[in-house]
This record gives sequence, C-alpha cells and structure tokens, in this order.
Amino acid sequence: LLTVTVFLSTLTPKFYFALTVTSSFISGLIFVFEWWHFRKYGTSFIEQVSVSHLRPLIGGAESSPPAPAAFSAGDSEASRQNMPECKVWRNPLNLFRGAEYSRYMWVTGKEPLTYYDMNLSAQDHQTFFTCDTDSLRPSDTVMQKAWRERNPQARIKAAHQALELNNDCATAYVLLAEEEATTIVDAEKYFKQALKAGEMIYRKSQNCHSQSPQHEAQLRRDTNVLVYVKRRLAMCARKLGRIREAVKMMRDLMKEFPLLSMLNIHENLLEALLELQAYADVQAVLAKYDDISLPKSAAICYTAALLKARAVSERFSPETASKRGLSTAEINAVEAIHRAVEFNPHVPKYLLEMKSLVLPPEHILKRGDSEAVAYAFFHLQHWKRIEGALNLLHCTWEGTFRMIPYPLEKGHLFYPYPSCTESADRELLPTFHEVSVYPQKELPFFIHFTAGLCSFSAMLALLTHQFPELMVIFAKAVSIVS
Repeated sequence: LLTVTVFLSTLTPKFYFALTVTSSFISGLIFVFEWWHFRKYGTSFIEQVSVSHLRPLIGGAESSPPAPAAFSAGDSEASRQNMPECKVWRNPLNLFRGAEYSRYMWVTGKEPLTYYDMNLSAQDHQTFFTCDTDSLRPSDTVMQKAWRERNPQARIKAAHQALELNNDCATAYVLLAEEEATTIVDAEKYFKQALKAGEMIYRKSQNCHSQSPQHEAQLRRDTNVLVYVKRRLAMCARKLGRIREAVKMMRDLMKEFPLLSMLNIHENLLEALLELQAYADVQAVLAKYDDISLPKSAAICYTAALLKARAVSERFSPETASKRGLSTAEINAVEAIHRAVEFNPHVPKYLLEMKSLVLPPEHILKRGDSEAVAYAFFHLQHWKRIEGALNLLHCTWEGTFRMIPYPLEKGHLFYPYPSCTESADRELLPTFHEVSVYPQKELPFFIHFTAGLCSFSAMLALLTHQFPELMVIFAKAVSIVS
C-alpha cells in the first residue's frame, strides 16, 4: 500500500490526461467496430464471441436453433427476380364493411379503414365488376358510377337505383351486402340474391362469349362476380358457425375455377379447416400450395409451423431441450418457425399478445405488419387451441429473429425485404395503430455498454484537461479507497 501511495504521488496531471484520452480513444474504436459489426451482421461481436467461445469454457451451454436447409439457388434467384417490390394484395379474409367495419366505428368512434385502403378496394371493384359492355344495360351503367362514389350512402342509393332498373343486377346486391347490411345474416341474404342473379347472367355469357371480344370481356366480368359472391357466401357460413358447409363451398369453388388461384381462396379454406381441427386436411392443402416458386404468405408459413409445433409442443421444455439437445421433430418445428419468422417477423408479437390487434385492413402487404395483423386476427385462436404451441413459439422466435439476414438487402430463404414496406403499411393501417418496422432489431447490450464507456472516458479526459489538479486528487482518493 505504501509503494502504491508513493507511485501515485509521483504521477503528474499530464499522465492522467494521457490515460483518459487513450482509454477514450480505445473505447471509441471498440464502439465503432461493434456498431459496424451489428449493421453488417445484425449481432454484437463481443456477445457472439462470449456465447460461442467463452460460455462453453465455463460450463454453460445454449441450444441454438439449427439453420434450416436452404432451397435451391435457381428457385430462390428466380423468385427474387420475379417478385415486385411492395405489391399490395387483397386480404383473402377481409371483413364486411357494413356488418363489421362500420359496427366497430359506431362503437369506438375510430375509423378502421384508411382512405388509401378503401380507394384500392374501389379500384378492385371497378376492375372486376365492370366491363365495356356495361353501357348497353342501364343498371350496369349506374353501378359503374356507384363503384366510383366516395360516399357510402351515395353508393348504397345508386345500388337501389340499379335494382329498380333491373331486379337481377348481381353487382347491386353485392354492394348492398357489403355496405348496407349491418349483420352477417343480412349480408348472407343479399349474397344469396346476388348468387341467383349472377348464375343466370353467367350462363348467358357462357353461351355467347365466342361471338366477339366484347362478349369475352363480359364473361370475364360475370365470372369475377360469381366467384366473389360464392366466396363471400362461404365466409358468411364460416362466420355463422356452419363450418363444414363453408369448407364444402370453398372446395367446390376451387374445383370449379382452378385457374383463379391468385385469389388465395385456399387461405380461407385453411382457416376453416383449422377451426374444424382437421389437421390432416390442412396438411394436404399445404402440400399443394406451399411451394417455393409461388408467392408465400404468413398464413401458409405459420400454419406449416403450427402443424410442426403441434407434434412436439405438449412435451417441449426449454430446460430439457438444452440438456439433451433437440429431437428430430423438435428440429423440424424450430426450422418451420425460423422459416415463418423470416417471412414475416411481425406475427409472433401478435400471437404472443405482446402487441394489441386491430381490425385487419382490406388489403395487405406480404411480409408487412398489415399481413401480420390480418393473420393473427383470425389464427390466434388456433394457436391457443394447441397446447404448448405458443410456448414453443415464445421460446424460439427471438432466437430465429436474430438469425434473420441483416441488413435489408440480404435474404436467406426468401427474396430480400423491400425498403418501402414501412411507408406502405402506414397507408394501409389506421393512424391509431403503431406500425411495426422490419427488421427492428434492438441494439445489443454491448453496444450500449461501449457507447457509455466511450462517453464516460471522453468526459473524464475533458475534466482532466480542464481541472488537472482536482482530478489527480480524485484519482488518488479513488485508488486508496479501492
């Protein structure tokens, strides 16, 4: 102690200033390197080294989920080239305007749909429910104007005018079912009338579609109307508890119009089959539609993960798995969760109820927060029904999230994440909803630590430069006390 005291008494203020400047410089270099490593790889270098190399030396072990098998480079590259950025899709499970969205607004006073979302729907209606021959029929001419109306009451009034001109105007019944009906029962009544009128018009169009290009366009329009009506009737049956009837209607629709797979009717079927707990049928649907060459969806990826988790979730324990390692079935479940989380990392927080849900929009952005809201809104109950599934998701999703390629320009299983995702989601989701941003990775502890260390040592260097004698006394006092 006497030797240390003598040594400290001989040190000058310049030594302490040089020491603090050097430590500040070194900690700054460490911070810059940590930040660069995190931006490039998405992990802290110090944390990675400590977990991978130091922890095993002191007897610790951590079971990290294995990396899933990569798909062929050709398929992956083709999917990346063919996938347009920020393409907005119609939500296969969108709710009914009058019976669900409007009722929410009446109760809460909040508008669940954005203008951008409703404008996209208006464009959809004009594209699918109108054609060049509408000018030949007064009722269709009125409906052409109705789809362009911004005011809901004006659209409803126009639909009634169309029915006065033609009692078999299917698109008028569709509009009334969507917007005037305040219950699902009323909506179903309107859709049944639309189905009767739509089938009659569809048969007429089939008989004369080869006569001219105008007749072909009319057949396409009448086909779109018929498919839309049948799908919404199946959704009405699902919402009213007639699940088996809904499943039959969806299967018949997919069999009758196999070329309309882009409408994603299979996602309605998956949700209904999960409600029936017909897991073998769900697997059969997934086997047909879960293909790397097709655009993925959260419904497909997370349903596949749910089925894999179902096989092991009841007996899964993180403590046991860390001791004995993962079994083959558990590895398959973890890989499926990894794949789902990479496709859409927003979903787990909704399924684990770490973030509140809102009504799903009428359009969704694949891999975005809007798709996560739409998926979790309908599928949360299916995850809760399988014992231990949410626990397995909770134990694994954060680890798989850290394995997601970073930054955005990279991709592992899927095409790179588009940079315009956040802006598109903000236009689709209501203003009162906090939009998730991908990939919002939290800064590791060691980045905070090195930043604090750098700032603290820089402050000491500044104080030593300004008050050298005072800082020497302080340093000696701290050394003696310690």
